[in-house]
Amino acid sequence: MASIFSRIAAGEIPSYKVAESAEYYAFLDINPLVGGHTLVIPKKEVDYIFDLDEATYAGLWDFAAKVAKAVKSAIPCKRVGVAVLGMEVPHTHIHLVPLQTEGDLDFRKPKKQFTEQEFRTIAESIAKEFNKLG
Repeated sequence: MASIFSRIAAGEIPSYKVAESAEYYAFLDINPLVGGHTLVIPKKEVDYIFDLDEATYAGLWDFAAKVAKAVKSAIPCKRVGVAVLGMEVPHTHIHLVPLQTEGDLDFRKPKKQFTEQEFRTIAESIAKEFNKLG
């Protein structure tokens, strides 16, 4: 059975998409640490990031870097933090989290709540910045 992230990338489950290529997909985390918390996945379903083939691994990081630039342009922050935990969904994913302080990347903190419209607005602003990058 496909992971929830594979189903999201295939359009079977709705998401707040911020970027997509033939091989990768980026969307807002629906249980975010902060506004703009984005997940980046390869469309190829592999559970553990270090099990990815070299080309997919390198491409994922290149795509994530471009998404991170878009996040930083769209969301006021000092930096975009990166985390690869991979324990909750058996599909490689990178967390991109807008940071004001290092504490913003604490996954033990209560998650933020946003309305559907707020999620849509955030996703659209990141997508707009991503598209500017070409």
